[in-house]
Amino acid sequence: MIAVVSLITTFLVSLLVPYALAPRLQRMGVIDIPNWRSAHTSTTIRGVGLAPLFAMMAGYFIILADPQQVIEVGTLVTIAVVSAAAGVIGWVEDSRGLSVAVRASFQIALGLAATAAIVIIEGGPWPLIPLFAVYIAGYINVANFMDGINGISSFHGLVVGASYAAFGLLLGFEWMAAAGAILGVAFIAFLPWNLSGKMFLGDVGSYLLGGGVSVIGVASVFAGAPVVLVLSPVVIYLADSGVTLVTRVIRGERWQDAHRSHVYQRLTDMGLSHICVTLTVTAMTCLTSLAGALIIVEPGLWAVTVALLAFLSIVYLLFPRIVSAARSGRLRESAV
Repeated sequence: MIAVVSLITTFLVSLLVPYALAPRLQRMGVIDIPNWRSAHTSTTIRGVGLAPLFAMMAGYFIILADPQQVIEVGTLVTIAVVSAAAGVIGWVEDSRGLSVAVRASFQIALGLAATAAIVIIEGGPWPLIPLFAVYIAGYINVANFMDGINGISSFHGLVVGASYAAFGLLLGFEWMAAAGAILGVAFIAFLPWNLSGKMFLGDVGSYLLGGGVSVIGVASVFAGAPVVLVLSPVVIYLADSGVTLVTRVIRGERWQDAHRSHVYQRLTDMGLSHICVTLTVTAMTCLTSLAGALIIVEPGLWAVTVALLAFLSIVYLLFPRIVSAARSGRLRESAV
């Protein structure tokens, strides 16, 4: 019953708080002004990712305040605090601005503190802390890089959150199921605003998403979940961001500069609508999550799972070429 109340509260807060936030943010001047990298053409309020941030904290509070709850408190508190801290860093970036060096320092520090806390709670080798700290900091940025079109972050939060919730139930990790459900509900409730393009999550929302996803993943791995399983819902985001970064470095471009090189950006530049591209990315994420679940059904299928994840990632990365080839084929047919 408490879990249901938590999720309903999370949903309502994320859905309704933007009504109160929007006028305040507009008066503060927290707005997004379109530039050449933007997928939008009009000035829009940003920073409304405060709504899912407040929603997630309300959801966590209700679960943790239950005197009869048996969920592992330490891990759930760590996930809540890290998610909130990531969102706060994003809010400072939205409202005041931070240099790349300062922003990266905060993210790495958060990753180190989060991983150290998880190692203390769940147990695990301390030498791995820097590796997982980089993953947390890195995925915060990945979620930020991928938050460029209407609805993409809300759907990503829903699919990854739902996947982690399902994985948690199957593995017997109640805290993972609770954290995944809260994450998914908070972001899907924001979808009407996110999908319409009337309000943007801003860095507070994308950092919250990246921090929440990554810290749940890290905690799950240290608790004994297979790495392949944990990575399956995020592999499309990692492939898009990773290949884009490597390609730009190879070309001699300044990797930290704004650009429109991501697969999802190239697809929108080809004329596909925001919702079409968003649903494409979401569908591929659903497929990789299902592929990851194979390892729960049969642990011996880890090689098959890895192969499926690699195949689906490659297909996604080739989408711009596939769309271009399909269009060229139609043009040739019409010319004949």
